[in-house]
Amino acid sequence: MAEEAWKVEPSGPLRGDIHVRGSKNAVTKHMVAAMLGEGESTIRNAPEVGDVEITGAMLEALGHTVERTGPDITVSPGAVTEPRVPRAFTGLNRIPILMVGPLLHLTGEAFVPLVGGDPIGRRPVDFHVDALRAMGAEVEVGDTGIAARASRLYGARIDLPYPSVGATETVLMTAVLAEGKTVLRGAAMEPEVVELALFLQRMGAHIELSPDRRIVIEGVDRLKGASTRLAGDRLEAFSYLVAGLITRGEVRVHGCAQDRLVTAITTLARMGARFEITDEWITASAPDGLRPAAVHTDTHPGYMTDWQQPLMVLFTQAEGMSVLHETVFENRLVYVPALKKMGCEIEVFNACLGGPACRFHDSNSVHSAVVRGVSKLTGADVTMPDVRAGFSAVLAASVADGTSTLRGVHHIERGYHRPAEQFASLGLKLETVAV
Repeated sequence: MAEEAWKVEPSGPLRGDIHVRGSKNAVTKHMVAAMLGEGESTIRNAPEVGDVEITGAMLEALGHTVERTGPDITVSPGAVTEPRVPRAFTGLNRIPILMVGPLLHLTGEAFVPLVGGDPIGRRPVDFHVDALRAMGAEVEVGDTGIAARASRLYGARIDLPYPSVGATETVLMTAVLAEGKTVLRGAAMEPEVVELALFLQRMGAHIELSPDRRIVIEGVDRLKGASTRLAGDRLEAFSYLVAGLITRGEVRVHGCAQDRLVTAITTLARMGARFEITDEWITASAPDGLRPAAVHTDTHPGYMTDWQQPLMVLFTQAEGMSVLHETVFENRLVYVPALKKMGCEIEVFNACLGGPACRFHDSNSVHSAVVRGVSKLTGADVTMPDVRAGFSAVLAASVADGTSTLRGVHHIERGYHRPAEQFASLGLKLETVAV
């Protein structure tokens, strides 16, 4: 069976308007949270991405009803008679582990297949499992998945060794119906996590966001359905701003508030980008060219790890040497060989460069990169290994000399809303072909 690929031909500066919807990192978690309500929940401004379809299919397999009407998704909880996420969903994304807590509340038992997602480094389920056990669940991790059982879940004191977004979300969706108080220390505080907490609060949960990465949840007896409108995807917004900058064009991004892009805007401004910011849109241009920078990724409110792939390509078009230090995932630079094939001058290291020593210090993890610009890029046949790397390959192809064939299109379609249409609207010559 032939797979789809994109043929991309550079077509000059990219210009135009992009309207971003809610993020894939938020919408799928809200869909899982809707399992907990008595009555239907509606999630508005949802993107059309592969992860939504996968998550919706999992919910339907459990007995829930999922309906999509344009940008709105409605989840109607049903009677779960078989609390098992089918093994057919093994490795497709990381959502199944988040369903364990809700399934335990609904039926007292759960089985979910092994999680998947992008090959960007270890994202172990240990933190999730430890948190579930702390709240009274019996959990077994097997070769094919995770089985859990609990007649009742109880509030607990939980300390995360690292502010994991996924583990924080597991605690939120498990503690809201647990008996008693849960105090979570070391919690992730990314905007998408806070957005989920606010949705749960609309459903009737008692959640307190405290200083020093601490979340306090008082369990309640029941939750109701709720409605919410997702905030704009900060990852997508940043990616399209970079698309304008790297091609010496200008993209105006609508639908993502400035406060979700504070660190990204400042980083690009240091590189020479000029911004216009209103309540409705943000635009960036670099009429005088781009300067190099040293950036290290971190948990929120630092420079987020999902922003680094577009930035890496932008570095190749900045005059001088730039440094990128990845501190969140140890294998996030897996996409670099594809960029080097296109002419990007990038060297990677297992040392901590561009920032203080991180948790991968003195390990064999290749997590820093030095980028030389301006690199002369050439068209190539490359495979996109994950969502954000896929977008970065398109960016490189947009300024390369010659046509590029980009394989692994399903990765970018899993995380970006109608990416081919969006790029075409900006003037990029992009054709979908069978290979």
